[in-house]
Amino acid sequence: MQDFKTVRKWISIAIFMVGLGVIVGVTISSNLNLTPAGKAVSNEGKGAPPAGSPLVKPDETFVEISKADTPAVVNISTTRMVKNEGGPNPFFEDPFFRRFFGEEFGRQFEQPKDRKEQSLGSGVIVESDGIIITNNHVVANADEIKVLLGDKREFRGKVVGTDPKTDLAVIKIPATNLPTIPWGDSGRMQVGEYVLAIGNPFGLNQTVTMGIISALGRASIGISDYEDFIQTDAAINPGNSGGALVNIRGELIGINTAIFSKSGGYMGIGFAIPSNMAKVILESIKKEGKVVRGWLGVSIQEVSPALAKQFGIKENGGALVSDVMEKSPAEKAGIKRGDVIVQYQGKPVNDPSHLRNAVAETPLGTKVKMVVIREKKEIPVELTIGEQPKNLSKASGEGEEKGSEGSRTISGLEVTNLTKEAARRLGIPFKENRVVVTNVEPGSPAEETGILRGDILLEINRVVIKSTEDYDRLMGQVNKGTEVLILIDRQGRALYLTFTP
Repeated sequence: MQDFKTVRKWISIAIFMVGLGVIVGVTISSNLNLTPAGKAVSNEGKGAPPAGSPLVKPDETFVEISKADTPAVVNISTTRMVKNEGGPNPFFEDPFFRRFFGEEFGRQFEQPKDRKEQSLGSGVIVESDGIIITNNHVVANADEIKVLLGDKREFRGKVVGTDPKTDLAVIKIPATNLPTIPWGDSGRMQVGEYVLAIGNPFGLNQTVTMGIISALGRASIGISDYEDFIQTDAAINPGNSGGALVNIRGELIGINTAIFSKSGGYMGIGFAIPSNMAKVILESIKKEGKVVRGWLGVSIQEVSPALAKQFGIKENGGALVSDVMEKSPAEKAGIKRGDVIVQYQGKPVNDPSHLRNAVAETPLGTKVKMVVIREKKEIPVELTIGEQPKNLSKASGEGEEKGSEGSRTISGLEVTNLTKEAARRLGIPFKENRVVVTNVEPGSPAEETGILRGDILLEINRVVIKSTEDYDRLMGQVNKGTEVLILIDRQGRALYLTFTP
């Protein structure tokens, strides 16, 4: 009887162990993506995951994205002829060589009159009929454009349109049924998200690098006029310009454009033009044959803490209107100099670059709603977006010369009434009834503020000045240690500044 119980006990244990083994085996098989036969499931031919699909395994995702997107990134090589004056090589013009070797010897080393200059870059196929988007600096002034596809086919590229202000260009090749990268919404990207950069660094075709989004909305870098860059630490090197920056769904969210580097190579800081901006430029070029931008007709500047205090802004933000152009949409809507634009189409205005980009991307004829702060009160404004003129510079007026009242020095600023002679000497346009800065005392509050020689003083504490008498009177009313709000004209651009005399 005891033996029977012992046998039954061991049978129960054996059954339990077998069952446990089956459960563990099924779990491991499922996690390793194995078939019952022990063979790995092939993902070949499945393509990139559909947009918006959840992603479980980043490593497998990057492999699928690379397979799907790299065929749509092309190598662009350009050639242009550079004119040269030619003539003898300066090295052989040295009297030593002329004395011992004669003039004829140096002539065989004369510099060629023309030479070819070649450059490499990348591009992204965004439409299957051969439409490619790249950087303007990749194809600028090119006499010949060659496009090499991932399947080794080569085509001559033709420029459809360029936009130096965003450093974008659209080219076309005579081919159809080409692989493309779907557009993504760059406005939904967040700092910390994974991204892949695809391009041809140093001519190494279809190189893929991985990183994250390091920052969004980078501006005032000095790369282009309209800047709203995505910053990434994905490796970008010379030759990556015009390549793709894609998210983990394989969607195009940026056009790689530039790097910050002290060595000329990768240092962990790269910049890409957001896909939303690139798409607007592409559609404008296709529809209009050129880039058409929205226009308010105002000059705007950053709101510093000192200016925020002067204009009654509680938080640093918005765009300060330093000038309003005649007959512009802004003037017709009643916007005034000194207004601070804090909302555009229901969204807060973070800084001037943000507003500038938003207006530029607004279709012509669109009625937009804005909120401005004027005299510390919020005022709603509605206007119709116009087309940005080709030449935004304002013509300088001419007038009769008036006698100078002599220069005055107050709080480190030396000023005088503007005359034609003073304008010529300072290299600025002449206009009547102007007061010009002729000198800034080193180390003075005016210098620390950034006031420069040649600046025209237009206002002091929101009061217009037309002569040195106006300047003396208004500055005489300022108490020591009190901030002064001044409006200057610097080379045709109005600018608010504050300093404490």
